[in-house]
Amino acid sequence: MKFTYETKKDTRSGFGAGMEYLSQNNPKVVALCADLIGSLKLEAFIKNSPERFFQTGIAEANMIGISAGLAIGGYIPFATTFANFGTGRVYDQIRQSVAYSGKNVKICCSHAGLTLGEDGATHQILEDIGLMKMLPGMVVINPCDYNQTKAATIAIADYEGPVYLRFGRPVVPVFTPENQKFEIGKAIHLIEGSDVTILATGHLVWEAIQAAEILEEKGIKADVLNIHTIKPLDTAAILASISKTGCVVTAEEHQLNGGLGDSVAQFLSQNRPTIQEFVGVNDSFGESGKPADLMEKYGLNAAAIVEKSIKAISRK
Repeated sequence: MKFTYETKKDTRSGFGAGMEYLSQNNPKVVALCADLIGSLKLEAFIKNSPERFFQTGIAEANMIGISAGLAIGGYIPFATTFANFGTGRVYDQIRQSVAYSGKNVKICCSHAGLTLGEDGATHQILEDIGLMKMLPGMVVINPCDYNQTKAATIAIADYEGPVYLRFGRPVVPVFTPENQKFEIGKAIHLIEGSDVTILATGHLVWEAIQAAEILEEKGIKADVLNIHTIKPLDTAAILASISKTGCVVTAEEHQLNGGLGDSVAQFLSQNRPTIQEFVGVNDSFGESGKPADLMEKYGLNAAAIVEKSIKAISRK
């Protein structure tokens, strides 16, 4: 199957569209923001439901505490900010006030990974998936495009329990169906193949599709899965794929330590030891630069996935 797209949009705008829908369709949803309304695309939510919006200012720890209190009161709080501030800065508050008691708080963060770009290493958190997935009971979701982010935003409002939803700043191809139904913990099989499994998440899903097309030109058939939910991991889909291919490449805009590849390796080592190669950031902080240039420098693109796929196959 060939994937095409007609437009590019940022995944954070998909979040904004999902919040606009929830403002009109779920009166229990409330939104909180730490002084980044425009960056989180909350304008439509605020216009539709101003009484359900709370501007906490640059006080992220307080935002998480307020969210926990709103959850106790029966609301569904969506706490929003940049990924660096919404996970790293407030880890203690998330652990103690949200995860420990399993509160129904949705932590929704934009500007994750290297593609934040010119703001540099202090804002480009590459550890957030690891931080969040280590918390017992925390669901971790990393959608791939505008449509999937919108669908995920709507879906998590119906899920009872803490969720971390991660999305980004740059425009990327919109290639998944409009008005799709999002299933938490259910991987999406994109391309059928028998030579190598490619498990990708977030911005790397489109790169994985591009890599599969390049590999096909080389006579290599890749089995490509969109792992939008990192926790809970769709282990059944992963096992089904590697039973055909015998090797796997994981691709993510995150540190190798603590990310998707880490979760896959842990599962496979205990259930079906498999040759695995990794595409991700290798124990390094980012730097200031254009998003596309950073992705190329740190090896987070289709070329890197092709290289690791060929290497994985050669090890079989």
